Amino acid sequence: MTGVGAEVGRVAGAVYREVVGFRPLELDLYLPQHVPSDRPVIVSVHGGGWQRGSRTHALPVLGGDGPAFHSAVAASGFAVAAVDYRLSGEAPCPAAVDDLCAAVHWLRAEHRRLRLDPAAIVLWGESAGAHLALLAALRRSDPLGVRGVVAWFPPTDLPGLPDDLRALHGAGHEPDTSREDRFLGAPVAAEPERARAASPLAHVHPGAPPILLAHGTADRHVPVAQSIRLAAALREVGAPVRLDLVAGAGHFWDDAPDVPRLVGDALRFCRSVTGAAAPEPE
Repeated sequence: MTGVGAEVGRVAGAVYREVVGFRPLELDLYLPQHVPSDRPVIVSVHGGGWQRGSRTHALPVLGGDGPAFHSAVAASGFAVAAVDYRLSGEAPCPAAVDDLCAAVHWLRAEHRRLRLDPAAIVLWGESAGAHLALLAALRRSDPLGVRGVVAWFPPTDLPGLPDDLRALHGAGHEPDTSREDRFLGAPVAAEPERARAASPLAHVHPGAPPILLAHGTADRHVPVAQSIRLAAALREVGAPVRLDLVAGAGHFWDDAPDVPRLVGDALRFCRSVTGAAAPEPE
């Protein structure tokens, strides 16, 4: 374990999965040192259009420095597992979802050694990472059993995404679906059923864990309609969901009026679903 501050320790480059023919898959674990009991866990899932990004990066509005942001979250009382997964140039769907599930299973298998609470795990992702977190949490075969999901500006309906983009940019707009195609391993338009199966919207069910969706109303990359549609579907079946529409905010929280408030809301949600205590005031 390497130190990243008086309050937080770090386990860097832990291999959580080895798939034959691929690089070892790693995560970094940030551990609050002041929590006397087993620590609740936030699994941080990076974005990047399924084709780039890594566990060491954070959103530019959060400083861009993954270790610094993850350490700050850990200092609030959560263990934070920042995970890498196979990108679309390495393996198509469902590889990244399978990797994320494997990371959760590894954390549970190692919970005694690392003093983690295996029953108090939350997924937190942005953009493509939020899409993966939702898919992993909503799957009904071999349920993952996480306590909740924080999903910032996620794609939720791959077949509907081109029409949402045309509605936003104009009827003549031709969306670049190459990211979605590479993730799926085939053109979305040519494989609508596969695209639907790779969409969180298709996996809504009454037993879904609590979900916090947050999306900017001015997002021009992943239209807010994607989160609105998922929230409506979850409510229709009685699943617990909260939708926070951030007026004027774009993708990556560009032009968001109060990003610290969004981070604070996410942490309060994580505490509410895991039963984690709020940090003591200094």
